Amino acid sequence: MLNVFFRYLLATSLLLVVSAAFAGEQPFNQAQFDRLNADGKPAVVYFHATWCPTCKVQQPIVARLATSPEMKDVTIFVADYDKEVALKRTLKVTQQSTFVVFKGGHEVARSTGQTREQDIKNTFAKAL
Repeated sequence: MLNVFFRYLLATSLLLVVSAAFAGEQPFNQAQFDRLNADGKPAVVYFHATWCPTCKVQQPIVARLATSPEMKDVTIFVADYDKEVALKRTLKVTQQSTFVVFKGGHEVARSTGQTREQDIKNTFAKAL
C-alpha cells in the first residue's frame, strides 16, 4: 500500500513539473510569476472578472492565443480582478479586462478593454 502511495506521489510531482515547464494560460501564482520575471521569461498578467462583459469576450481569444505556436514561450497568468488586490496595487491596475505584458523582467506593454483578436495578439507579442 505504501509503495502505491509513493508511486502516486512521484507521478503527481512529475506531472506538476512537466505542466509548469510549458507556457500557456494558468491561474496567477505570485511565486511562479516572480521566478519567470527573475529569469527574464515572457509573461502576461490578465486581470479577469467573471462578471465583466468585456472579459467574457476576451476569454476565448486569450485561450486560443495561449495555445498558439507563436505564443508557446509566453506564460499567460489569469489574475482574479476581485481577489488579487495586492497585485492590482503593485501593478497599478484599476480596471478589469487589463493585460500587463512583461519581457526581460520588465513591463513592456499594457492594454485595457481590447476585444479584437489581432489587437490582443499584437499586445501579447510585445513579450517576445
